[in-house]
Formats: sequence, C-alpha cells, structure tokens
Amino acid sequence: MKKTLIKTVSCCSLIVAALTLTSWAADNVMTKEDGMTVINTTTLGKSVEGYNGNTPLKIYIQKDKVVKIEALKNHETPKYFALVKKALLEKWNGKKVKDAKALKVDAVTGATYSSEAVIENVKLGLDYYQKNK
Repeated sequence: MKKTLIKTVSCCSLIVAALTLTSWAADNVMTKEDGMTVINTTTLGKSVEGYNGNTPLKIYIQKDKVVKIEALKNHETPKYFALVKKALLEKWNGKKVKDAKALKVDAVTGATYSSEAVIENVKLGLDYYQKNK
C-alpha cells in the first residue's frame, strides 16, 4: 500500500512539474528584467519576415511606456539592417504603449522589407503586452 501511494505521489509530482515547465516555456514572450516588462517577439513574429528571414526584437516597457527596443539575432544583411536599427528602433522610445501602437513609422529606403518586418514585430509585441499585462 505504501509503495503504491509513493508511486502515485511521485507520478503526480512529475506531472505537475511537467505542466509547470510547459506553461513557463509557452509564455517566454513576456518576462521581467531589471524592473521592466520585456516582450520577446521571437515566437510572436515567427511568420514576420524581412529580406532574409525573421527579425525578432525585445521591447522593454516600464510604467506603460516603451523604454527601448533591441534587435535580436537575425539573418538580415548587416549593412542594411544597421540602417534600420539606427533609423527605426528609437522611434517608439518614451511613448506610452497606446501611442506607440498608433505611431505611423515609415520604412527605411533601401531596407524596406527589413523595416516593415521590424514595424510589424513592434506592433505584435505591443498588442501582446496590452492583452497580457
């Protein structure tokens, strides 16, 4: 009887641990870092493609304002993506999330696909934040 009870408890513990890990892994989109909420668009924007593939971002939000946006590893042409980073990533800084979502940002000439992918990832990330904060 004791062995059956121990096996049952052990089995239940493993199931609970697996479910906990699964739910944590599923929501690695929104995390906390240095007192800020960080939205990682790697999985959110997996279908959003620039010129050479995905353009994931991290969006840092504090007190419902965008603090900064950081480009993550991607396969865009470095020369052109540098233009996108310089021209676009700071456009949303300091803006309230609702205002940042409404912001009309133009693509960078010569890096249109990359720009549009970054803009779409920002929108996806800010939408996710508003729905899940």
